Amino acid sequence: MGSKWRKAKMTLGRNLCVYVPHVAEDEPPSSSEVLVGRKISGSPSLSPVSRKSDCHVTMPMTPTPSSSGLRLGRSSKRICAICLTTMKPGQGHAIFTAECSHSFHFHCITSNVKHGNQICPVCRAKWKEIPFQSPVPDGPHGGARISSLNWPQDDAWTTVIRRLPSPRLDANRHVSSLFQSPEPGVFDDDEHLDRQHDAAEKSSSTLDATDNNPVGKMEIRTVPEVSAVPKSSSHDDFSILIHLKAPLTGSKLSTSNSQGCLSSVSQTSRAPIDLVTVLDISGSMAGTKLALLKRAMGFVIQNLGPSDRLSVIAFSSTARRLFPLRRMTYTGRQHALQSVNSLISNGGTNIAEGLKKGVKVLLERKGKNPVSSIILLSDGQDTYTVSSPDGSHHQKDYHTLLPISINQNGGASLQIPVHAFGFGADHDSASLHSISENSGGTFSFVEAESVIQDAFAQCIGGLLSVVVQELQIRVECTHPSLRLGSIKAGSYRTSLTTNAREGCIEVGDLYAEEERDFLVSVNIPPDNGRNEMSLLKVRCIYRDPITKEMVNLDEDHEVKIQRPETTGQLVVSIEVDRQRNRLRAAEVMTEARAAAEGGDLSGAVSILENFRRMLSETVSAQAGDRLCVALGAELKEMQERMANRRVYETSGRAYVLSGLSSHSWQRATARGDSTDSASLVQAYQTPSMVDMVGRSQTMFFGSPSPRPPKNLRQSLSFGERPRPR
Repeated sequence: MGSKWRKAKMTLGRNLCVYVPHVAEDEPPSSSEVLVGRKISGSPSLSPVSRKSDCHVTMPMTPTPSSSGLRLGRSSKRICAICLTTMKPGQGHAIFTAECSHSFHFHCITSNVKHGNQICPVCRAKWKEIPFQSPVPDGPHGGARISSLNWPQDDAWTTVIRRLPSPRLDANRHVSSLFQSPEPGVFDDDEHLDRQHDAAEKSSSTLDATDNNPVGKMEIRTVPEVSAVPKSSSHDDFSILIHLKAPLTGSKLSTSNSQGCLSSVSQTSRAPIDLVTVLDISGSMAGTKLALLKRAMGFVIQNLGPSDRLSVIAFSSTARRLFPLRRMTYTGRQHALQSVNSLISNGGTNIAEGLKKGVKVLLERKGKNPVSSIILLSDGQDTYTVSSPDGSHHQKDYHTLLPISINQNGGASLQIPVHAFGFGADHDSASLHSISENSGGTFSFVEAESVIQDAFAQCIGGLLSVVVQELQIRVECTHPSLRLGSIKAGSYRTSLTTNAREGCIEVGDLYAEEERDFLVSVNIPPDNGRNEMSLLKVRCIYRDPITKEMVNLDEDHEVKIQRPETTGQLVVSIEVDRQRNRLRAAEVMTEARAAAEGGDLSGAVSILENFRRMLSETVSAQAGDRLCVALGAELKEMQERMANRRVYETSGRAYVLSGLSSHSWQRATARGDSTDSASLVQAYQTPSMVDMVGRSQTMFFGSPSPRPPKNLRQSLSFGERPRPR
């Protein structure tokens, strides 16, 4: 009997009372230093948006009678349904009786409802009033009080954490004081790098290379539009597909440890990151938005490793660096959580100041981790102007804020991408998209508040798996009569020599197992010579982020076609046709957006509809290619979001821009208003992204993270949504 009670108690405890873990990395806490956390999955949606989803992967809040074998009814008043211990008066524990007549220990139920749970754990009745425990005692009952549900209040979401020695930030300090206290003129106070770890990584990587380990080897494949062209015929605008796939990384998500707590991403064979998050805490972020942002940041902090460094910038009417780049050791994580949980929303929205300060952190740091990135989140319209170098003022001219070292168009070897997230229906999507586009980052549209954590998870799932940097693809014509016509690479920078005999694509960073597809066109002349014709040679050069050495693949990939006297009907490669459709779809989205911005919504809808019809007649679409099917569905969704000016302003523009960002960079973005987080599964999503999103959807702080469902891990094709089990 005792064993059954223990199992039931653990089940209920895991679903109702969850704690921020003690990750014993450098300063394990004592038994008296308890971290009170929050459950981050399985809670009722705090978003006003409520839609049916195709897949539900979150875990239930409380076990049902069929799943746990335990029935709790009104007869269980003397047993606390949360901790499963008796509730007898006089034992030193306050007892709370809810309006539905169920009773609980006061400290148990306040922990459960602290972060938005308005439902009785026993009968599922929705409460009008909830108990609330103040972090600071303000009366004889230690701050206990009943709060009406005109919440959320920011402090109700604040994680109470242990007092650390010499804290850099007081968790109870009001955010306004943060912006008034002095700040160093130069941000060169970043925490030193873990050189010992770097040396071990380099040694491990060298051993992998000598053992012919597949880690670090790029895959290159070329596909001509057709395999043969008759000798007497010419073929204008002949397309050649260059397909790249990054190698597999050795890093994996650790799903458990000896203490049953969340552990960080293993850093074996992966490059550590310097991450700066620039967070909007303006007045419009008050309540649920800020609460969910804190929760999402908690997820990011807990998944960074001890060699990763994090800095947080908060901005409203002005901007402030909460703390310098710090390694996410145990102590670093606690300081980071403390800083994030101290935030309170107020003021205006000054995206420019927040971005400038985030850039300053990375440019002035003394040490540099191999990977660097900025995550920018805002929910409002920027109400401030940007000053250009000549002293003039331009509204929303963010290009001037990106200096040469992170400006993609400046030609510098170092790119620091800004991954921008537009939060809600009133954010400045045009500005955020412009910032991300100019820096080589992506723009995500997070319309439903409840998926912000999954959107962050997808982003860091990629950033924590960078295996290739400064990647360049060089193309050279081999046949003397050939010249390069064009290189279609979306937003990636391309160049051609003056004689059009050679070309280059600057790809930059790739995540583990990430893929890229580019189309190169040439004009093929008649040729009465040999029966085989060599067209191009493709070479690949990149930097290994761990060894920091340049890798030049020895083999040149030569593209050849047959030149017979006659051929039958030429069959166009489905792979080439698929990429043509993707590139053309991105062009059509740009055209439709331009029409919509000019006030011609009906014209924009017509542009999208005409291309949808053309798309359905292509070779790949008629073959049932899933990318083409999904592109059609995406274009239809854009049409619906252009139904009228109000719909376009609130969601259509952001939806189109996030789609453009995804297709032009061939990198996964979050977009749409679905409360089903599995909708993030789309094209360009890598296995490490899928794993991290799965962890976000199924994980509790303080308990092991189960593997994401098999159908979620395998659904990597664009638009393929996991089916409910």
